[in-house]
Amino acid sequence: MNIKSHLTTIAAQSGLSPDTLQFADCDLDPAKIQVVMINEVVPKNPDDWFYSSTSDPENRRTAFGLFERAGLTVQSMQDILDRGIYITAALKTPKEGYTPDPAVIAAHLPILESELALFPNLKAIGLMGDVAKKAVNLIAKARTKKNIIPAQSTYKIRQNEYYLDGVRIFPSYIMTGKNLLIEKGKCDTIAEDIRRMLEEV
Repeated sequence: MNIKSHLTTIAAQSGLSPDTLQFADCDLDPAKIQVVMINEVVPKNPDDWFYSSTSDPENRRTAFGLFERAGLTVQSMQDILDRGIYITAALKTPKEGYTPDPAVIAAHLPILESELALFPNLKAIGLMGDVAKKAVNLIAKARTKKNIIPAQSTYKIRQNEYYLDGVRIFPSYIMTGKNLLIEKGKCDTIAEDIRRMLEEV
């Protein structure tokens, strides 16, 4: 199935304008996806998006470096999909200001929920940053009346076990940004989290 076509329909049904949103334009077999990594937001420049058709988008370069550190050599987004990993963003529009508007996070939840529901064999979800954590907590709270991830610093909670509908949840750090790959400590932490996610499959 084509993810962009599916999410375009979901966005329209949710009262959002698909023309203003960035989706993963890729074809995949939902049954083969076992890990979903939710980054915070899409980039301001669509050419920097993971699934951009440009030759070397910034998001992809950063992500590939993290996968390399985790021991997974990939040359394309298709390589990542073939390993059963799907990358998305909690917000399908760029962040305005330092902190996203909670109303925007809530408005985009139907799209994220629809994405997660696509994958019947999902084993692990990586929350790559605080926006992803907030979004998944909103999803969990709507179902269970409580947050699934505590409101604490990621470094204090990332080793704990959390589950949503039987799927292991991994709080981690944002996986994009020009300076990320020079922050060795954070990169090593994210790489460790990626390895732990893959151990679930």
